[in-house]
Amino acid sequence: MAGREAGETGMDPGIALPPLEARLDAERLEVLGGFAVADGEDGFPAGTRTLLLLGPKEPGFWAHLQAQPEWGEPDPVDRWSRRVIGRIACDLGAKALFPFGGPPYHPFYQWALRTGRVWDSPVRLLVHSGQGLMVSFRGALALKEAVDVPPPLAKPCEACAAPCLTACPAGALTGAGYDVPACHAWLDRAEGGNCLSGGCLVRRACPVSQSYARLPEQSAYHMGQFHR
Repeated sequence: MAGREAGETGMDPGIALPPLEARLDAERLEVLGGFAVADGEDGFPAGTRTLLLLGPKEPGFWAHLQAQPEWGEPDPVDRWSRRVIGRIACDLGAKALFPFGGPPYHPFYQWALRTGRVWDSPVRLLVHSGQGLMVSFRGALALKEAVDVPPPLAKPCEACAAPCLTACPAGALTGAGYDVPACHAWLDRAEGGNCLSGGCLVRRACPVSQSYARLPEQSAYHMGQFHR
């Protein structure tokens, strides 16, 4: 992803902005997709021309996060996201937006679908071109400049046998949607230990997820937060 020349975007040529991808990589984050925002479009900070969705970059994200000062404090993942993405946004003259902290909440689900790199899966969870059903968003950058965004790709589910539809042992996550009480009830049972320790079996069943280097320890942490 590369920004256009300063004269094309209206950016002050005297501002030295760090290469965005290098900044993100240092924090083990990456651009998961983005899209152009129309002038005056509702739901975005004034002056926004591009929205970029950010998420963990593997391998390395989980170890990096655990080495940060927020780890061991309440809500370490969200607090780290606010600090890091907020600082990047400030340095770029952008606005940081987050999928937490509401209500009201920003419509990250709808924003993700606009990127052409994230889709609604057969089980209604979002599926990403490179992260599969393991996709998660730590925040977004609302930029005042028009920058190149990753191009749309073909939806991976079109040529997939959809093992996600039958992977949930509790029948809680299917094409009909997500039965959250049934999921919690299953996790309360001894048989739910595999889901708690290694992550949701539906997410793990996705062939794209299986090629993504997310650690089971990270999935176990989020499952524990979900089921506490």
